[in-house]
Amino acid sequence: MKKIILSIIFIFNFLYSAQVEELTWPRGETFLTFLDKYKVSQKLYFDLEKEDQELCDEISADGRYYLYTDDDGKLNQVLIPISDDIQLHIYKNSKNEYKFETLPINYTEFTEIVAIEITESVSHDIAKATGEVTLAALIKSIFTEGVNFRKMQKGDFVALEYSQKAYLGRPLGMPDLKAAMVQIDGTSYFRFKNPKDDKYYDEKGSGFTKSYFFQLPLTFKQISSEFTNKRWHPVLQRYRAHLGTDFSAPVGRTIFAAADGKIEFAGVKGGYGKTTIINHNNGYKTLYGHQSDWANGIKQGKTIKKGELIGYVGNTGLSSGPHLHLGLYKNGVAVNPMSVLNKPSVDTLEMKERNAFLATTKAIQKKIEDQVKSQNRKIATKLDRTTDRSEINIF
Repeated sequence: MKKIILSIIFIFNFLYSAQVEELTWPRGETFLTFLDKYKVSQKLYFDLEKEDQELCDEISADGRYYLYTDDDGKLNQVLIPISDDIQLHIYKNSKNEYKFETLPINYTEFTEIVAIEITESVSHDIAKATGEVTLAALIKSIFTEGVNFRKMQKGDFVALEYSQKAYLGRPLGMPDLKAAMVQIDGTSYFRFKNPKDDKYYDEKGSGFTKSYFFQLPLTFKQISSEFTNKRWHPVLQRYRAHLGTDFSAPVGRTIFAAADGKIEFAGVKGGYGKTTIINHNNGYKTLYGHQSDWANGIKQGKTIKKGELIGYVGNTGLSSGPHLHLGLYKNGVAVNPMSVLNKPSVDTLEMKERNAFLATTKAIQKKIEDQVKSQNRKIATKLDRTTDRSEINIF
């Protein structure tokens, strides 16, 4: 497999000696309209396997993609990231035929602890230091209880440990806030993320984040296809992905909302057929694909409650049999729905887990405190989030 990847990279380096454009995917553009725009036969799409066709519907508006055209404006190659790990690749082979494949994204990732002295406000100073407005929003959300940000003054501190993926010198996806401290008038408040449940706790193990539990949206026969973010297929000799979970069930089986939210989309969505997307207002969205029909009253903008009827299992779109395709997105990134559907409902850590958690956080707490006291504090890595038509080299 390594030899294959190295060969691909060698070929791409040769092909991409020219520069390519970095663009944003237009709103309203679909994979098929993109093919039409560059006079590529839609047969390319309709000859794909069902899973690959579904991946083409994962392209998000305003996402970055990388386009290489010939001197006459014809498409030569394009790379379209659809998650933090996988991207679509369309290219012309030696016979001047367009081909489709999926490739891994060779991103880098860094983790750092930074201490930021307050000069104006929490939002302003975090964004100025890191270039990330998201981190400021996360800090405020996990400290809603027990901390009054209005009391912060110049000379107080915010410190955070976070990870960020980067691709071509720019952020890929949202930062992962692992730990944070807010210091007000000499008093420090801590929050630490528990990777087992994605919730935040203080240095004593008390929980401080709301729980957003999702229920299974239907009664099903079996899971016919599990979530896979990036998988090398040894027989097909290529990467494959399935950004959701497929539940086999008969046509007409009722589908219920997995959690409270608002209908963001109710209509036909390419290979997913009749689809409903619910925004849960907590960074999460759910997608329900291949429905036979929607329940009465389901339309864009409607407020929905967990367990409320939204539609019926079907076989619409590109489907090999009746099932529900359930997609789950956290901050715009596809994640495994079963990781949330199976999440424990307890709000406190059990003693054994609590002791292990506190042992880990104690070391992080000391690193954060040392960074605040240091006279040579680490300067945060800043990545450019500006997307424009600047020319870059992909490889």
